Amino acid sequence: MSIKKKLGMGIATAVLGVGLIGGGTFAYFSDQEVSANTFATGTLDLALDPSEIISVKNLKPGDWMNRKFKLENNGSLDISKVELTTDYDNEELAKHIRVNFLINIDKSGIVQPNDIIYSTYLNDLKGTAPDAVQKKIWSFFGEKSGLKAGTKDDFYVQFEFVDNGEDQNNLQEQTLNLEWTFNAKQTAGERR
Repeated sequence: MSIKKKLGMGIATAVLGVGLIGGGTFAYFSDQEVSANTFATGTLDLALDPSEIISVKNLKPGDWMNRKFKLENNGSLDISKVELTTDYDNEELAKHIRVNFLINIDKSGIVQPNDIIYSTYLNDLKGTAPDAVQKKIWSFFGEKSGLKAGTKDDFYVQFEFVDNGEDQNNLQEQTLNLEWTFNAKQTAGERR
């Protein structure tokens, strides 16, 4: 055998050996499974009905107006709290408008509104963010604080133009535009 043939045969043998060793590593049984996973987030969807809670004209000191409204959770996630923020455009008149939060029917379990559970003037309410769906009355009846998905709370509120017993002529022909913002917050994260 010539040197070329010996060299060629050696290289061919080496290639065959490497091929068998490399190919041999795949010569075992195997199986696999694929896991398909999904992460889907929920929604917070707070609705207010009616969207305009109060609109009155020709007010005079001593007038009061009772109003009813609903907060609805149309989302898929529970709401832990709904912060109420207040804004308006007339500071002087805001000092004379008292807001009497009468009751949240669903939290108290009482059929008719009765006592004032929280009372403040508009100018004192501005800059705060009370929780509108917090259970404030201790009782065995009614829902816990928060707003579960697919539920609603019925509220009664009273606006009162307070007669302070003094000359209030400076308040004639004034307008106050009130904006209430209800800001829903999710419940705390939990193990699933």
